[in-house]
Order: sequence, then structure tokens, then C-alpha cells
Amino acid sequence: MADSLGDSLDRALEGAFTRRIPQSAQAQMKYLVKQLKGTKATAQALGISQRTVERYVAGKLKRPRQDLRGRIEREVKKRWQPQVRAKARKKAASTDGLVVSTRARFGFTAAPGTTDDARIRDITQALPPEYADRLFTARERGATEQQLQQIAADGLAQMYFRANNSRAHGLGVEFTDVEHIEIQL
Repeated sequence: MADSLGDSLDRALEGAFTRRIPQSAQAQMKYLVKQLKGTKATAQALGISQRTVERYVAGKLKRPRQDLRGRIEREVKKRWQPQVRAKARKKAASTDGLVVSTRARFGFTAAPGTTDDARIRDITQALPPEYADRLFTARERGATEQQLQQIAADGLAQMYFRANNSRAHGLGVEFTDVEHIEIQL
């Protein structure tokens, strides 16, 4: 299965964390109960019963099933260190930009009569802050994976293929069959 651009954006922000997330199921569940202001809301977020949440908080249950463990960890990471996450996002969107490293199928069309058939390419390219801002904003608004890939494709087209608009004007880039994608801040 191909990597998700959205998940890669989340992992990039998690790289800015200054402390590790809680490790035990009990500590993670206590954190979620505190963040979601109650066991009922936590149970709904995780898709389990309120009583199960209470058992984890009390320490009576210690080892969640693998699928539940993944959901708990995802929910904790989503809420962990929001100020650190916001600071990293702001820095990427205002001054630093981000680096996209991908292995995907790229094809493009240029002036009439010239084409390049799509082929798999490995590309690592720094994107300017405006693309970081567009990606993070789209992610927050619930953009689909396809929409996120289109923003990344626009950035790669401008910076990699058109060399920041110094050549290949009007080049249309197609970005498909993503095998791997990783975002770094």
C-alpha cells in the first residue's frame, strides 16, 4: 500500500514533539479522558464502551487489542503538545517550507508536439513556505488524499520541473501511482 501524504504531514509535525507520548495504555487513556473531558467522549472517540475506558483508567485492563492500541495511540498523538505542533506548522508555513521526498509516477506535457510519457521517478525537493501552508491548511480542513497530492504536485512542478518558473513555462505535471512519500520539516 502506498504511503499517505496526510499521514506523512502528521508524522512530520510529530517529529517536533519535545516529549514522548504516554507509553502505557493506562497513561494514554487517562490523557485522553482529561483531553476529551470524560470517559463517555473518550469511549465514543475510540469506538469502545465507557466501562472499558473506566477499566483502563483504573488499571484493571492493561493490554489493548492491536487495533484498539493503534486507535488509542492515534488519538493521543492527534492531541499531544498542540502548541509545539502549531509552532512547527507556523515555522514551516512562514519561513522554512518543507522537503518532499517521493517515489511516484510523473508525466508531463509541454508545448504542442512535445510530451514525456509518465515514468517512475525518485524526487527529493524543498518546497517554499506557501506550499507548506497550503498543505497544512488543506489537511486541517479535511482535504482528501487526492487534493493533498495535487497541492504537492503543483509545488513539485514549480520547484523541480520548472525550476521556480525559470524554465519550462506552461508545463503541466501529472503526479500518480505514489509508491512512497515522506515530508520533513
